[in-house]
Amino acid sequence: MNKVVLIGRTTKSPELRYAPGTGTAVCRFTLAVNRPYKKDETDFINCVAFGKIGETIAQYVLKGRQVAVTGSIRTGSYDNNLGNKVYTTDVVLDGF
Repeated sequence: MNKVVLIGRTTKSPELRYAPGTGTAVCRFTLAVNRPYKKDETDFINCVAFGKIGETIAQYVLKGRQVAVTGSIRTGSYDNNLGNKVYTTDVVLDGF
C-alpha cells in the first residue's frame, strides 16, 4: 500500500501550469513538515496535484499556510542539461 498523509506549511505559493497538448492543470509546491520528536528538524516534501485539485490548491493556498494532504509517493528520473541522471521523489495528491 502506498499512502501518504502530511500536515505542514507551504514554503511558497503553489505554481500552477497547464500541460501542453492535454491542457491538464499541474500544481507544484513544497510542504515543510516538522518532525514530531525532533524539535528543530524539518523535512521539505515536493508535492504535485493534477486537474481540479491542483486548480483549487493554486486558488486558495498561499505561502505559509498550513495544509493537510493525502496522496502517494512517486519516483522518477530524467537527464538534465549536462547529461546527468536526476532522480525525483514527489507526493502526488489525491486530496487535501
